[in-house]
Amino acid sequence: MSQNRPPNRPPHSKPGNKPARAGDRPRSSGAKPFGERAGERTGERAGERPKFDGPKLTLPGGARPKPQGERTNQDRPQRERNPHDRPPQTRDHGSRGQRQPAVPNGAVWLYGLHAVAAALGNPARRLRRLVITEEAQAALAAERPLPWAVQPEIAPRDKIDQLLGARQGSGIVHQGVALLTDQLASPALLDALARPGPILVLDQISDPRNIGALMRTAQAFGAAMVIAQERNAPEETGALAKVASGALELIPLLRIVNISRALIVLKSANVWVVGLDGTSPTQLNGPAFKGRRVALVLGNEGEGMRRLTRETCDEIAALSMPGGMESLNVSAAGAVALYELTRPY
Repeated sequence: MSQNRPPNRPPHSKPGNKPARAGDRPRSSGAKPFGERAGERTGERAGERPKFDGPKLTLPGGARPKPQGERTNQDRPQRERNPHDRPPQTRDHGSRGQRQPAVPNGAVWLYGLHAVAAALGNPARRLRRLVITEEAQAALAAERPLPWAVQPEIAPRDKIDQLLGARQGSGIVHQGVALLTDQLASPALLDALARPGPILVLDQISDPRNIGALMRTAQAFGAAMVIAQERNAPEETGALAKVASGALELIPLLRIVNISRALIVLKSANVWVVGLDGTSPTQLNGPAFKGRRVALVLGNEGEGMRRLTRETCDEIAALSMPGGMESLNVSAAGAVALYELTRPY
């Protein structure tokens, strides 16, 4: 069936299109400018005349008159700004308001006269910077005579506060001296066994101050080494070295991946492993270990030794405390136990 077309309408024409007339301008096949419709000039609709803005006036000095209806910034009403849109104000709080500079990977800031003096005398240390006040320079020279392996930088105390991030409540007491140095490398377990004396093993003790105090105690009682777990024990820090008071440079601190396997290695080297637990009915008695080398195991501050660590020990003992106290701080308990194992009898 054929479709009837309206009369006088050429084929393929669309409704609403006018038939071409003589004299009409042919449409250009070229592309139209973006935003311009056919039959229009840029900024001007077809069939409309350009708007007349009046005569162009030239004022003295070449100033252009302000078009009618246009407002300048001075004429515009000032909108009250939202306080959240304002740029942040920088307040001066001294060294506490400044960001602590980044420490190179593998390095640490040590502080305190005893810790820094011991590090300056350790040939295994790689020293980077020594920042010190004028007053502390004389005190450090009295403890560690010149020359030093690193050139000191004289600085005010607030600059050292900034380097260390020291502020009220931080617990950082640097005594006017700070040393940037690489961390010490951990020796192998079999190499450290060549040193004489008992061994102190720390099972997941996490407080750096407790570890520093135990290292100081271990050095005082002639221990061969201190063993800590690599994963849950803190890294070498300024707080640890400050509490250790120089012992960090004198006694090896070994970081072991698996404490139980390390105890097995010690036992194979003819070391008797004793775990310290206040609930044990057996009391620690130094003379009972005469002729045997002992590794003393101390557990976490709150939970004590882990099950596998406890099962690997040769025996479990408790401290004799006739005063009736249930327990001691782990650093105090380690000091009493090491004294019991090394006291003369």
